[in-house]
Amino acid sequence: MKTIKYTDAEARQNPHGIDARNLYDGEHAIVTHILLNPGEQLKKHVTPVDAIFYVLEGTGIVEIGDEQLEVTKDTLIDSPAKIPHCWYNKSNNILRVLVTKVPRPQGQTKLL
Repeated sequence: MKTIKYTDAEARQNPHGIDARNLYDGEHAIVTHILLNPGEQLKKHVTPVDAIFYVLEGTGIVEIGDEQLEVTKDTLIDSPAKIPHCWYNKSNNILRVLVTKVPRPQGQTKLL
């Protein structure tokens, strides 16, 4: 059995300038933990595969296509491939989100 705590995973540089750590990088999927401090956000971007977001802690605004929704802890969000999406933390607390990309993007070397 293999386990990993997100605090033990290495935070890597990424185009969004946020704390992002790969927790799992397998043949069929990638799982990344992202932490957005108050006022931080991702850059709006597109992924070539489906992304599944699960809010671990906090409250954030997720934008997928033309829709925006405030979401809280224990919420799962389905983000289909090739649709622009973004996360915003407009709260006064941290926002932690687990991102699973399936199938694994081919040749992906960057986080998120």
